[in-house]
Amino acid sequence: MRRVTRDIPQSPRSSAAGDDADYIRARIAWYYFAGGLTQQEIASLLGITRLRVNKTVGQLRSDGSVRIEIRLPLSDCVVMEERLKERYGLAEVRVVPSMGENGDAQRVIGEAAGEMLEARIRDGIGVAVGWGRTLSFAMTHLRARDFSGAWVASLMGGLTRGSGTNTFEVATALAGQLGSDCYYLAAPIYVPTAQSRDLLVSHHGLAETLRRLRSADLAFVSCGDMSPLSLLIQTQTVTENIQTLRDAGAVGDLLGYFLDAEGRIVDHPLNERVMAISPRELAAIPDSILASGGAYKAPVVRAVLRAGYVKRLVTDEACAAELLK
Repeated sequence: MRRVTRDIPQSPRSSAAGDDADYIRARIAWYYFAGGLTQQEIASLLGITRLRVNKTVGQLRSDGSVRIEIRLPLSDCVVMEERLKERYGLAEVRVVPSMGENGDAQRVIGEAAGEMLEARIRDGIGVAVGWGRTLSFAMTHLRARDFSGAWVASLMGGLTRGSGTNTFEVATALAGQLGSDCYYLAAPIYVPTAQSRDLLVSHHGLAETLRRLRSADLAFVSCGDMSPLSLLIQTQTVTENIQTLRDAGAVGDLLGYFLDAEGRIVDHPLNERVMAISPRELAAIPDSILASGGAYKAPVVRAVLRAGYVKRLVTDEACAAELLK
């Protein structure tokens, strides 16, 4: 039988943490119960024996350290959270251990973001939601309830094919968990011309969704970089414009708007064709959560934070370390 292995980067460790037993226990708990790594993968990652990992997992289960959630703090992550809050003026930050630039990373960031979102949900709330794999993972951490007074709306137009991460699908999943109504910007993320965008937003259905979005209580978003890992970069419309976007200084996108390193919308025709509220309008929503991570995402996450478009952040250690440089 062929053995499948994963390339997992070494996690940053503060000198204060050293080989402290609680630090190792917390790492093992997080990687095993939340990260889904095997005991051998954890042993290799931490530079300890598999026997020690196995023994620690058994102790964690029996002594109550791990129940539904991990109760051991990760001091490195906590320090990063406080530093990020101070540097970027954020209301709340959650930093999770890095899992590498793959689906596992998006899953654990999404699940942590789901916990943050869960804590802010109430009946009567209006939630504006974006798209992406990270946000789709967050839906699994929301309790089902009957909040008929709440509503959900998609912040942007979508793709023409289903992927489970499309804004229409993420919004539908969230509304389903809340038992609430759902409203859509039922158009492609990019329309052919700026004039066609003006015409579409005058349509009474789309105009109503835009009105709701601007009156939302909470926004839940992600952002995209300029690499092929980005869903948006994979679309034909963006692929055809990728070089001119880079020439204009774009480091990534938020709600389909391409931003420079300071978070300003770059001067490019594609930004005039976006079916979404603007980043400035996003900033006016009273509460907001950005869920995004990986070192490769740091330039666009930094741009979003510098411009003050969001109030809360969920990311991983790799991205956090870059943001704090």
